[in-house]
Amino acid sequence: MDTVTVIKNRILQLCGERDISINKLATVCGLSPSSLKSILYGKSQNPKILTIKIICDGLGITLAEFFDTDEFNGLEQEIK
Repeated sequence: MDTVTVIKNRILQLCGERDISINKLATVCGLSPSSLKSILYGKSQNPKILTIKIICDGLGITLAEFFDTDEFNGLEQEIK
């Protein structure tokens, strides 16, 4: 699994846990729905850390909490 897919999965997981839609998350974060959907549908192959931080702020979590998952911890290094 690649990093972008793991980011997408994490966003969807967090929305599911909070029972909020992607559009609601975009509104709470102050992002356009199209910006968020570009990450979720693979159009954005390199989401910026600032965008992820804004999403975390909207979800009420830290960056550390966002990235502290088995999926992230199991990713292979991009540079070998």
